[in-house]
Amino acid sequence: MNSLGWKQIVLALVAFGCIALALVGIGVMPFDALSELIRGSLGTKNNWNETLKHTTPLLITGLAVFIALRAGLFNIGAEGQLLVGALVATAVALKMPGLVGAVLSVMAGTIAGGLWALPAGLIKAYRNGHEVITTIMLNNIAAALAIGLVAGPLRGGTGLSTSTDVISESSWLPNVYQDLPFRLSLALPIAILLVWVIAVWIKKTVAGFELCATGANPKAAETAGVEIKRVTVRAMTISGALAGLAGAIQVLAYEHNFYAGFSSGFGFDALGVALLAGASAWGVLPAAFAFGALAKGTTSLQALGVPKGLSGLLLGTIIIVFAAYRYRKVKSHD
Repeated sequence: MNSLGWKQIVLALVAFGCIALALVGIGVMPFDALSELIRGSLGTKNNWNETLKHTTPLLITGLAVFIALRAGLFNIGAEGQLLVGALVATAVALKMPGLVGAVLSVMAGTIAGGLWALPAGLIKAYRNGHEVITTIMLNNIAAALAIGLVAGPLRGGTGLSTSTDVISESSWLPNVYQDLPFRLSLALPIAILLVWVIAVWIKKTVAGFELCATGANPKAAETAGVEIKRVTVRAMTISGALAGLAGAIQVLAYEHNFYAGFSSGFGFDALGVALLAGASAWGVLPAAFAFGALAKGTTSLQALGVPKGLSGLLLGTIIIVFAAYRYRKVKSHD
């Protein structure tokens, strides 16, 4: 019984009906809004460019949160881990320009993200401290640390804004395809490759099996010989490392420096991406693309007088409907 039941159908109709009524209330016809949403995200080469640019970090941070969820953990700290990874990657790339520096900056950003998540994993494993609380606290520390460093010792030479210097062009990730204004950065194929790696790792390795077993039923997994504490720490560290990698790639592929307000909330949106992905790493692909398209498309809706916050309303509605569907599937198998 994997199909939607009547309750889920009613929920979806009511939810989207409320959005339609809200649009009508501000003088915008729902079909006009839908048309503009599609045009604004996919209607031109430049819109495709911006949608895929937004999708790429969501793919990697979505994978980061997905890994944690499969282990039964809520990594709300992907935003902070991304910031730390981006900041460290920028610092390394500025000191060591060129291909070697780019590789080292990616490695440094990945390691920094993993280390930033490690305390939350250790506290969860050995003190049973809730990871939601610890990762939120680490987010706040990361944001304050990043602002302090970029306004102080890492501030650019011009001193005109709270940002670092721009990294050397020799450190930038190249485009694999370009038909101006459309550019396809190497970052997107890397992100898709990561999805494949994680999917294979979860399905084909002992570590992946232990991770899923721990998330599904920790007591049963422990009875079967799985070291729950080790798996918990490893899952949170890998999750943080992926988020740090997302930050490093964002610097090298798109932003080319670090500044106050570097992330538009990729780490927070990643939770929605991971929830929509369900139990499959491959599900992160369409979920991240949906988030990226809505983020770009709803910006265009502002020309019709629709608030930008509509994207959050749309995504929240989709997540609620999907969660209800998943809950029904779980109940049908109980």
